[in-house]
Amino acid sequence: MSISSILREDALEYHAGGKPGKIEVKPTKSTATQRDLSLAYSPGVAEPCLEIAENVEKVYDYTAKGNLVGVISNGTAVLGLGNIGPEASKPVMEGKGVLFKVFSDIDVFDIELAVTDPDDFVDTVARLEPTFGGINLEDIKSPECFEIEEKLKARLKIPIMHDDQHGTAIISSAALLNALEIVDKKIEEARFVISGAGAAAISCVKLYLKLGARIENFYIFDKDGLVSEDRPDLNRYLAPLAGKAGRTTTLAQAMKGADVFLGLSVGGILKPEMVATMAANPIVFAMANPTPEIGYEEAKAVREDLIMATGRSDFPNQVNNVLGFPFIFRGALDVRASEINDEMKLAAAKALACLAKKPVPDIVNLAYNEKSLSFGPEYIIPKPVDPRLITTISMAVAKAAMESGVATKPIKNWDAYETQLAKRLGLDNQVMKFILKRAKSKPKRIVFAEAENLKVLKAVREVLDEGIAKPILLGRKANIDAICEEHHIDLGDIEIFDFKHPDNAGLLAEFAELFYEKRKRRGFTKWEAEKQVRKSNYFAAMMLETNRADGVISGLTKNYPDAIRPALQIIGKKPGVTKVAGMYLLLSKQGPLFFSDTTINFSPSVADIVEITELTSEAVERFNLKPKIAMLSYSNFGSADGEDALKMRAATHILQDKHPTWVIEGEMQAHLAFDKELRQQNYPFATLGNDTANTLIFPNLSSANIAYNLLKEAADIEYIGPILLGLRKPVHVLQLGASVREIVNMVAIAVVEAQSV
Repeated sequence: MSISSILREDALEYHAGGKPGKIEVKPTKSTATQRDLSLAYSPGVAEPCLEIAENVEKVYDYTAKGNLVGVISNGTAVLGLGNIGPEASKPVMEGKGVLFKVFSDIDVFDIELAVTDPDDFVDTVARLEPTFGGINLEDIKSPECFEIEEKLKARLKIPIMHDDQHGTAIISSAALLNALEIVDKKIEEARFVISGAGAAAISCVKLYLKLGARIENFYIFDKDGLVSEDRPDLNRYLAPLAGKAGRTTTLAQAMKGADVFLGLSVGGILKPEMVATMAANPIVFAMANPTPEIGYEEAKAVREDLIMATGRSDFPNQVNNVLGFPFIFRGALDVRASEINDEMKLAAAKALACLAKKPVPDIVNLAYNEKSLSFGPEYIIPKPVDPRLITTISMAVAKAAMESGVATKPIKNWDAYETQLAKRLGLDNQVMKFILKRAKSKPKRIVFAEAENLKVLKAVREVLDEGIAKPILLGRKANIDAICEEHHIDLGDIEIFDFKHPDNAGLLAEFAELFYEKRKRRGFTKWEAEKQVRKSNYFAAMMLETNRADGVISGLTKNYPDAIRPALQIIGKKPGVTKVAGMYLLLSKQGPLFFSDTTINFSPSVADIVEITELTSEAVERFNLKPKIAMLSYSNFGSADGEDALKMRAATHILQDKHPTWVIEGEMQAHLAFDKELRQQNYPFATLGNDTANTLIFPNLSSANIAYNLLKEAADIEYIGPILLGLRKPVHVLQLGASVREIVNMVAIAVVEAQSV
């Protein structure tokens, strides 16, 4: 069986399996009781109806209109499949609905119309305006698509966009801006050859002109040859882009000395010998699907100086419309824009181009099996899985809508809007934003004990870019430089400390003597002390202890006990602290959750739990949050008398007496920490009241560790930690194999702690 036939069977099974299709409608309100149903429909539904009848704008308050887009097609130009009809286009329209939901949390009704006449199409869609907050036109053949969009924009007061035209134009514009920057060419001087003269090609040329390109520098070809002013067959949308009569007449001739080739036509039309004749550092966007105008390897074989993009995900620089439309509509809907105008499209393109220049999140590298994606010839536009797209592009589009006067509901608090966008996809990092902001206000010296590691070096680069800390790298300079060179990481003049170099023998001796003094009554000889401080995590701890650094990050490549031991032996506990504890921060959709103790104390006593809770509460407050503490067990307020239940009950009473203003309750089962209705019904005396807990204290290490590991895996929750509590100075031990993002977050936490030492 061929690969294509396997793919065909998989695709058919995917669409037919379970419930046929890819989308369904789910209620957003409770429907569990008869009362719920009477509120959802008759008689309760009459109340919002009357409110909307009195003020039609309230439709956005009481219905889903503001977050509902119609994906509408007649199936006349489907995905390169051609005019296959409305029914056959439905899988594509459902797929578009999936992308809207997954990437920007926009709900979609797909509508396939059995009409081909543009006026009939326009009349039908126009009558749907009360239903939708926006209209995404899809897979309509040219030139009718231009006329349909034009007339609908004139008649309707909601955002409308034909994505086949503008999506490609916006994404390719971002790629073009970055490619031109890399090759140091100006857009107004660049010479373009365009293969294809359909909807996408026309829109691309128009947007490139808005960016500064000059019409006289374009050579556009369709199936009949050069698009020139002497051709009588040009439609009114293509005619304004026609070149002068008598110019170059073949694609091969036009390619000589060209700076940019844009392909939106058919596979194989661009030959290697044509690419060979292009100007120095040429740019080729071959975007025919599934077969590009020229293959990636084929083009690269003839021009090493080539920057290339395609429409395919298996080659670098995929020009994919999903980078644009979900976030453009998100921004447009959120300011209730009356249209999607050129200013909004340009804002999206420029925001996308800028995003490609920023450090790439680990999740993106992981998704594409890359080690170190970074801005350059093979990374000129972000990848579709980049979680920053929703905030970056949506905010840029919303701002452009406001500045151009088409927003009817302007955004007043941009920080709150950014948080709202992140929450839509479960990316609420408000807590970390606060920590990062505090860290930037007064960066501290953080020593990285394992600097000869790619993840660490990528994290250090991000730390430098964000201004979070002043990194100090422990390791051999030659090794660090080699990793940086291989992966295109520029660390500037950052301090690299090769502590085993002969020049540092005196410092090693000083550290060995100090360590010996600390541990001589704990079984260490001088020889053993000298041996220990030659280990990077011990040396890093000694740098912190002697005020040569303000914090330590270690543990990426070591098991946890070995990584934490130097901190306990050299830094030690804060005055008055008897137990060091470990806390995890989990960023859930309902907000941040703090788990303690997850890493150190196997079976803490009542006194230990009291101290762990106090340390945890203090740490939560550093995150600018008020701790709401649940003391967890299998028992609810005295319902059982097992060892763990009694222990948590006793600790709760002690803490309530010591800290009468705290929000703390227990002992309780874990679900009661969040189910406030059930808790109020059965335990109205509980001091959590109408709150849900954000700080969970466990009776032992086993339950805490199991709980956070299950939750972070089953719920796909981002986590930060373990955050060590109770040490005299900030030392943080990473989990084995932590991601770059986790390392950066831990650095920020270490800096904030160091600020208060």
